Amino acid sequence: MTEVRDALIIDGVRTPRGKGRPTGGLHHLHPQDLLGQCLNALVERNGFDPSEVDDVIMGNGNSVGDHNADIARLAVLDCGWPVEAPGLTINRFCGSGQQAVSLAAMGIRAGFQELVVAGGVESMSRWPADQTPLLIDGDNPHLRQRYPMVPQGISADAIAALEGFTRADCDELAVRSQERAAKAIAEGRFDRSTIAVHNPDGSVALDHEEHPRAGTTLETLAGLKPSFEAMGTEVLPGMDRSFDAMITELYPAVGPLAHVHHPGNSSGVVDGASAMLLASPDFARAHGLTPRGRIIMAATAGAEPVIMLTAPAPAARRALELAGMTTDDIDLWEINEAFASVVLKAILDLDLDPGFVNVNGGAMALGHPIGATGAMLLETALDELERTDRSTALVAMCTGGGMGTATIIERF
Repeated sequence: MTEVRDALIIDGVRTPRGKGRPTGGLHHLHPQDLLGQCLNALVERNGFDPSEVDDVIMGNGNSVGDHNADIARLAVLDCGWPVEAPGLTINRFCGSGQQAVSLAAMGIRAGFQELVVAGGVESMSRWPADQTPLLIDGDNPHLRQRYPMVPQGISADAIAALEGFTRADCDELAVRSQERAAKAIAEGRFDRSTIAVHNPDGSVALDHEEHPRAGTTLETLAGLKPSFEAMGTEVLPGMDRSFDAMITELYPAVGPLAHVHHPGNSSGVVDGASAMLLASPDFARAHGLTPRGRIIMAATAGAEPVIMLTAPAPAARRALELAGMTTDDIDLWEINEAFASVVLKAILDLDLDPGFVNVNGGAMALGHPIGATGAMLLETALDELERTDRSTALVAMCTGGGMGTATIIERF
């Protein structure tokens, strides 16, 4: 039997996150191009031969339009890598990029692979509106009857109601995210992993985070209307009740659902891509690649799919259990800020010190390019471990369909 080996993190790069609208700094570039620029940046920084890459595994959350037909392989071809480098695209909703890195680590630890690139991409501004479903049940009436998977924002509002999180609680977390992100940007904490994205003529398309709103206050957030209030009362064709009614049937304790999430305390819609280079110890030594860290453990978990967004804590617990660790062994936490209530619940369930959670802000400030975010968070965590001379970090995310992903990394 092949001995279990370390999955070494050699490096990671990511684009800045551009606003997810036609006026955003990355909208005019094909998502294959965004991902390809990350791939080439890894080569430029680390000097490996792309023909020796065993696989390029990329996450993508909405594989339609510009993102369809295995964007990992297409990006490999578009950016000029040798045709010997294969590509695999996976979808675990918001956890896709993190899952891609986990698969890369699994292949290396098992001895099946030696050098793998993993990450993800999402140009949310280029999603075709007519191919972006409001529901994620595959338009299957039987599944919808069994699990009426309401839009995620309504699930987030339901979590807040069940846990007693007020709009003020959610807004306070959002302001803290903006403040921390602004400080991180001002101090250059993202600079090591962030690359400038270029236009075809060589000019810079975007070299900075475009989504943060510095100076956000509780007062400015108080003026925003709830995003999902009107949606909650909507009855779509083929449905016999509203989304709010679906939630309250399963969770009567929420009562008349109070909608507390809005654009300020929900993840931002953005464009972006990310890529990480992982290698076996033998390959790294033989090719002069200096590791920055390693993947200690990764895990996934499922939870009730209507409330949908409660599985980061179970996934984190599973990863810790498999690694023989406890929460006390983790120095830094990244809990994806899909919605404020998701992070508040994870902090509550895991009994975490908020001072060590999302210390450089999160998706409420920086944005959440669905397929790319997982690898971005891993890169952010590794950069911060190096900056602060800490050792371990755990990244956890909620995903559609009631799942969670978690990864524990260790800095060298």
